[in-house]
Parts: sequence; structure tokens; C-alpha cells
Amino acid sequence: MRRLVWVLSLVACGDPSAPPPQTFEFGPYTLAAGQEINGQCVSVTLNNDEPLYVNAVELTTGPGFHHSNWFWVPDTEFVGADGTWRCNDRNYDEAVAGIVGGVLFAQSTQAQHEVQSFPPGAATVVPPHARILAGTHLLNIGDEMVSLSLKLTITPIASPSKLLTPTSFVNESIALPPQRTSHFTMDCDMDKAHRNVAGKPPTFSFYYALAHYHELGRGLSIEGVRGDGTVATIFSTENSVGDALGGMIDPPFSLDGYPTLRFTCIFDNPRTSTVTWGTGNGEMCTFLAWTDSEYTWAGGVIKTDEVPTITDYGNYIEYAYPCSPIGKLVE
Repeated sequence: MRRLVWVLSLVACGDPSAPPPQTFEFGPYTLAAGQEINGQCVSVTLNNDEPLYVNAVELTTGPGFHHSNWFWVPDTEFVGADGTWRCNDRNYDEAVAGIVGGVLFAQSTQAQHEVQSFPPGAATVVPPHARILAGTHLLNIGDEMVSLSLKLTITPIASPSKLLTPTSFVNESIALPPQRTSHFTMDCDMDKAHRNVAGKPPTFSFYYALAHYHELGRGLSIEGVRGDGTVATIFSTENSVGDALGGMIDPPFSLDGYPTLRFTCIFDNPRTSTVTWGTGNGEMCTFLAWTDSEYTWAGGVIKTDEVPTITDYGNYIEYAYPCSPIGKLVE
């Protein structure tokens, strides 16, 4: 099993020529007991004339900040005053942000402090004239009013030796059976997908991964599967909601010799009803990873009515799905 290294230092590898870290603050936001606020966005325009090579991102929030996904986009997109605004007012959509820009960071569910850090010399690129923005989801699960703020710090380096691109897989067809433990598994043919776009088998490596599930989640794993069925763990976590669900993969895991990528979410549903994909009392099954591939990768199940192969092992039920990854060349 690969060891996950939790890096809390944001020192830019001792490089005196590196741009200084930049910190952005939003809020405060007040939530009554049980209140949920969805549909608020935050943004900051970087006014950067040169690309930023981001080695680390640190997020500090508070109780009630459920989740946020952060993107960079050109500063000609989603134009308006920086700060907090209604996402609908600028027709903000995460899929659009990912197409016109790229992923920067994703927050673990309910995590109040989290660091996404890459190895020395590795970075993801934020192009010149960029805006950083995120859709936010606030949910106060407590019995008292809370007031919280949001602080994001990015740490660039000057001369990266390795450029990283995002990979994201999702299973929106999950349906957790009542009062049972369930495994939702996808086998993704990375060999076929990579040959389709690059004409050769995949040899790129994973450097960082982040799981996303809600309170019924009991774990997530990403594995490489050889042609003979041998399995090796790329990343796994059994942390609960509120803990950081991501970490650096050290050493990086290469897909060389592993044609299949297996993605599994584990849930334990004590409720008397089936739980499906959704916010609030719903569940989610997704991961974000960073690789040194020349392509951004996405895949999984985005149809809520996808029919899986179901096997009951007694102590848990497994739902197995096919998966066809899609690769997009990074320009």
C-alpha cells in the first residue's frame, strides 16, 4: 500500500525566486441551526501577467462550511465584483468552469482546515490573467447559530520540474440499500482510453488524490489492476466527514503495467430508506486526483439510472459498473 504523506508546510521549497504566497479571505457567513445555503459563489481576480505554478493550496473554514470546489478561469469569464455573489447572477456552472478553465482545489466534506500539497518541484498551472472562483455549500448540522469565514492561500514556485493535471471520476448512480453496507465499484479501461487519444498505453503517475463522500461514507479506494488481476493500491482513505480526505501519494504511483483503474466507494446506511446521490441527506461518490499526464481525465457514471451488476456477499452488497474514461489534451 502506498503511504500517504500529509504535508502541512507551505514553504515554497526554499526557492528565493518564487512568488510569495497569496491569501484571500471571504465572509463572514452566519447560519442558523440546521440552515443550509447553496448557490453562493466566491471569486478573486489575480491580475497576474505571468503564469502561476501552484505547489500548495491551503483552505481554512469553520463549522458549517460543507464543501467547495475551486477553479481558475480567464478573467473574462463570470465577470463581476470579487467577493461573495449569487452563482445564478453570472450563470456560474462548475462544468463550464472546468471547460473554460481548470481545477485548482477541492475541499473535503466539512473539513475546517486542509492542505493540498505536491512534492517539491511539482505544480499545477494557473495561466496569466486568471480569476479563482468556487461554488460553495454551507450546512450547519449543529444546534446553535454559527458564524464562519473562509481563507484560501495559494503557494507558487518559480520553476516547476513537473506539471500536474487534474483527473476526476464520479458515480452518480449510487443507491445505498437500507440497513446494509454497500460497495460501489467501477473498473475503468485506462489502456483503451489512453491508446485512443495518445496511441500508446498509459505510463503517467498519480501524485495526489482526494475522496468525496458524506456522513454515510466509510471509505474510498483507487487501485491499479494488472492484466492478470493483480491489484495495487494507489490511494485509500477511511477518514470520516470532517477529516481531510486527501493526501500526497509518496512515491507517485505509475499506471505503467496497470491497464485498469478501479474506483470503489464504501457506505454503511443505517436508515430505513435507500439513499441516492445528492446534497443534504444524499450521498456522493467521487474523487479528484493530480497526475503528470499530458491529458486531463474524467470518467465514471453520470446517469442516475445506470444499471449495475449486483452481488450480495452477505456482509456487504457490491454494485459494479463499467467505466469509459475520457482524456482531453492540456493546451
